[in-house]
Amino acid sequence: MTTTVQLRRYTIEPGRMADFLAWFPTLLPVRASFGFRVVAAFADEPNDAFVWAVEHDGDEAGFRAVEEVYNASPERARAFETFPGCVTGQLNSFVSRVG
Repeated sequence: MTTTVQLRRYTIEPGRMADFLAWFPTLLPVRASFGFRVVAAFADEPNDAFVWAVEHDGDEAGFRAVEEVYNASPERARAFETFPGCVTGQLNSFVSRVG
């Protein structure tokens, strides 16, 4: 079975990493309910960056299709009601495992 991994890199507003880290766990059960799994997550506090990888079974097109449904869901909207609004930049890309 194919698994697709997306690497998500966020720039966090200086001094707001604790706010983001307190909120982030509320998002995970919602993502999981759509079949997404967190591979790893890292806070790079000195550089105000948060990086995480999320995977989903299937190919990139399937990942995008499920993510579109997830993004439009009321469950995601509820999770974002408490979002601290501290992400100032974002870069997402699909990546391949090596090694």
